[in-house]
Amino acid sequence: MKLMFVSDIHGSIYYAKRAIDIFEKEKADQLIILGDVLYHGPRNPLPKDYSPSEVAELLNAYKGKIIAIRGNCDSEVDQMVLNFPMMADYNYILYGNKRLFLTHGHIYNENNMDRLSGGDVLIHGHTHIPVAKEVADKYVVNPGSITLPKENNPNSYGILENNLLEIKDIEGSVLKSIRL
Repeated sequence: MKLMFVSDIHGSIYYAKRAIDIFEKEKADQLIILGDVLYHGPRNPLPKDYSPSEVAELLNAYKGKIIAIRGNCDSEVDQMVLNFPMMADYNYILYGNKRLFLTHGHIYNENNMDRLSGGDVLIHGHTHIPVAKEVADKYVVNPGSITLPKENNPNSYGILENNLLEIKDIEGSVLKSIRL
């Protein structure tokens, strides 16, 4: 199974379309959205082509292929226009012999991994900074932000296939990788 991870779309139809184009090009089986789907938040600038209603419409067409987590900018009103669940603060999925802990990162992150066991993989967004590393006996991954990257990082996403997790820029170049 091939999984694609995006985080922090923040209502940009331009980058939501880029994410869907990449999802199709990568031939991923599931698109995992790690929060901050529709709203840009008060601390962020308006993203390119800000149109939360268009983002909702686009993503709803893929509802059967999306696993989503709530971010700190997501709310109940957002759930009213999305046809896939996205209000959970975290979710677990099994990938081979690994347990993936999916969250946005504003509650559970590298400094709060109390829900993880040895060998688990913490995958989160929120910081808009790509990360792929091992911490003690766990893995920490952040695909960065598809829309609003920080610290001079490029717009990015993650791909997990055959236990190799790669973080790529939107042109497909590998920025970071880790074998799980």
